[in-house]
Amino acid sequence: MDYTMSLVVVIVVLALGFDFINGFHDTANAIATSVSTRALTPRRAIILASVMNLVGAIMFTGVAKTIGGKITDPFKLEHGLTVVIATLIAAIAWNLITWWYGIPSSSSHAIIGALAGAAIASEGWDGINYGGFTTIIKWLILSPIIAFVLGYCIMFILKRVFAHSSPHHVNKVFRYGQVLTAAFQSFTHGTNDAQKAMGIITLALVTAKIQPDLDIPLWVKLSAALSMALGTSVGGWKIIKTMGTKIFKIEPINGFSADLASASVILSATLSHFPVSTTHAITSSILGVGSAKKFSSVKWSMAGRIIMTWVITIPVVGVLATLIYYLLSLFLD
Repeated sequence: MDYTMSLVVVIVVLALGFDFINGFHDTANAIATSVSTRALTPRRAIILASVMNLVGAIMFTGVAKTIGGKITDPFKLEHGLTVVIATLIAAIAWNLITWWYGIPSSSSHAIIGALAGAAIASEGWDGINYGGFTTIIKWLILSPIIAFVLGYCIMFILKRVFAHSSPHHVNKVFRYGQVLTAAFQSFTHGTNDAQKAMGIITLALVTAKIQPDLDIPLWVKLSAALSMALGTSVGGWKIIKTMGTKIFKIEPINGFSADLASASVILSATLSHFPVSTTHAITSSILGVGSAKKFSSVKWSMAGRIIMTWVITIPVVGVLATLIYYLLSLFLD
């Protein structure tokens, strides 16, 4: 095995590791509300999330192409394989740190910030495709705002519709509904998040001149989908606790509204070929639903802590990837 192929193998292993960690790191996005309201047992929720993540991951490739070609140009990277390795190490490190402390940070922000930082370290500021990168950032900013508003609107409407119904009846109806929305949320998570690793692997294949374009090979789709599904099956209970209990006390109608809002935003982004943060979408929709229920019921201090993590992720991981790139370049370039 020659040197270039050895680096590609390392990248594939790291990318699948990132997908696995993304799976258990972001399990909470799909099942936190349904577990916290006891619409699903933890075991059934994780099985459902794993299966639907897998199905969603193998059905789309548009986001993968965006990750592979919109942030930096893989055809112009002189040290592309080193850039990709630095990107993955930085993103994995950030995911593990935030998982350990139970903070629902964004794997999407981590991988995008890391790739931008490593590309700048390698090629200077010309290493960034500003048009594509700016558009991605706009989607990352707008998607949680839309999820918040949509969650608020759905909860506001349902609260009016069921205003005179007994709480027992409402809870019973929406516990069943949550099974469907948890499946929908898990499916959309797979359609968007699993593609990020697919895009990174394909970027490496193009940089190594193993393939001529950004079309996603079948083996890349299947391996990334399976890695994320396997990671989802492990679960991320610290983040589930944060999402399901520490923002506000979620009831079945709230969980249904939040899942429906966030999944709709994520699927819209996937169909538009843009990566968004599933973490941001579900957390923002929970905040919107909580605000519609009762503004004072939301624990805004916890929300502020989560939002601060969102804000710092891209620059912090970008700097981390830059430092890792410089260190790796002493040995790999």
